[in-house]
Amino acid sequence: MDWKQAWSTTTNTTTTALDSLAPVCAPFAARWDLEAERRTKLRTPEHLKQLMAAQKEHNAARSTHATAKSQQHAARAASNNPFAAGRRAARVAAKAALSHERDTRAKLKTARVNYPTTLKARAIQAHSMHAVPSTIASALLSTAHLTLWPATTSAVLIGANVAALALGRRRLRVPVDESVSAEERQLMERLDPSYWVEHAPDRGLSGTVTTPPAMEPGGIRCEIRLDGTWTVKTLADKADSVRALLGARTALRIRITSASRGGWAVLTLATRSAAAGVPSLWTADRIPSDPLMMNLGLDTETGDEVLIPFDERLLVSGASGTGKSWSFRPLMATAHLRGDLLLIDGKGEEANIWEPVCRVAVERDDITDAVDEAHAEMTRRKTDMKTRGISVWDGRQLTVVVDEGQVILALITKDKDRLQRLIELSSLGRSRGVVLWWATQYPLTDGGAPGVHKLIAPNLLTRFSLRVAGTTQAQVALDDCAHYAPHQIPDGREYRGHGYLKGYGPRMLRTWTLDDAGVRSLPKSIWSPAPTSGSSSLRAPLRLVKNTPAPVGAATNRDKVLAAVHSGARTAKDVTDTTGLNKGTVSREIKTLTENGALHRTPDGRLLPGRQAA
Repeated sequence: MDWKQAWSTTTNTTTTALDSLAPVCAPFAARWDLEAERRTKLRTPEHLKQLMAAQKEHNAARSTHATAKSQQHAARAASNNPFAAGRRAARVAAKAALSHERDTRAKLKTARVNYPTTLKARAIQAHSMHAVPSTIASALLSTAHLTLWPATTSAVLIGANVAALALGRRRLRVPVDESVSAEERQLMERLDPSYWVEHAPDRGLSGTVTTPPAMEPGGIRCEIRLDGTWTVKTLADKADSVRALLGARTALRIRITSASRGGWAVLTLATRSAAAGVPSLWTADRIPSDPLMMNLGLDTETGDEVLIPFDERLLVSGASGTGKSWSFRPLMATAHLRGDLLLIDGKGEEANIWEPVCRVAVERDDITDAVDEAHAEMTRRKTDMKTRGISVWDGRQLTVVVDEGQVILALITKDKDRLQRLIELSSLGRSRGVVLWWATQYPLTDGGAPGVHKLIAPNLLTRFSLRVAGTTQAQVALDDCAHYAPHQIPDGREYRGHGYLKGYGPRMLRTWTLDDAGVRSLPKSIWSPAPTSGSSSLRAPLRLVKNTPAPVGAATNRDKVLAAVHSGARTAKDVTDTTGLNKGTVSREIKTLTENGALHRTPDGRLLPGRQAA
């Protein structure tokens, strides 16, 4: 046998067991030390003098009272007349002596409270009062051959008292991994129960006891026992005191949540990210096998992938510079690969990347046409579903993405018909396979320039928020989960693409990203509304790519538009049908050709080559 190894194993096992018991005994030891310190501070020379004087006065009063009682008994024996002068005088003297004795007794009691016995001496007295009679009782019972052993019980109580004090005062070994940083080492040392119990009262946290902290992929995790009237909410309200006790930097995210059992809280310090070693670039391989789910990102505390419903209406919020567009692209790519994608881009930058891939709408006319066509498609599907007797659309999903919502609302706010159609898309479209996703930098429903309409926001049940400007925007961005505090996400490049998902819990997520090259590599699939036919027994197929050939010799989109007008096209619709380009591209090219004089628009809206008059 390897005795050295056996001794080392035994020592480690014993030390671990003692470390696990120490937090249980720490409150008892803390209360003991506080009471012992209180008694020691009261044992001053002034209080000792007052105690000695009170004892002397009380002893004199007792002696006087005893003498008066003796004289009263003598007077009573000398005369049988209770109204005799001697007996009355003795009775009055005894009553006065008793009253004085009681006053001195009260003063002595107060003096003893002000100059208390040491806690150690009091414990010895208490155990002696139990140990001495129990020893005598054990001796008598042993002679009678009985099996009761009070002395053993007394010894066990004395040992338990001493052991509890020793364990409660034990300074625990904090197992620290060599890979932890200096900051993490300091935090773990201050989360040690021995340090916490000693310093918590100074920060108003008396009645809370930590367990030994553990290092997890997302940072430091520690459970806190809540004694007395403490609750998780009251501890969370004291987060600043916890930060001060730990000496944590201001930017460090501290989260206090409920544990799996009552009377306990969980403290999490985000000193590291579980997603740090995982590349953030999105690929099609990250699309879940479940057709009803899509991949949003990684949990920075656990490293788990976070999935959200694919067929649910979505609100994505994030201030400028938080990575909203890059974070939104993987979800759009998923919608594009699984179904049809219609991007209504209020700013236009994203449309530059997505235009070769999917249907986009940027200009005012394109946006209004896109809203009308999406609403018409939703209505057509309703009719089709009624004819086929189904309650949920079973075909391809049309995802309508609005980015930036504030610009789109500013364009159509005065157009009540199209605003109503957009509202109906958010409220009625999901069961018909037309799902609205809304992105905005300004998650506000009130004011002169809201980022999302007040009748649209309640329908967007899935909500993800990157950093926003303030509490008001956080309330709209995450609704009843605004306490996740997305407005407190640190401002820095390392936190771009980081945010909170409503209902997931206050754990920060890191989203996937998709660069411009990744978007351009997606297969082309341009959505257009299905033609309306007289017979609705069969679903009208969706025409994804227009295959009408362009005029011979047309090399660029501008050349195609110009050639179409020269060949007889007189409206934007004619040009679109002739060239096969989407309406947004045709609208932009016509505007450019009109400005440089290559085309001329007549008062009735017809297009003519050059500057020919109608």
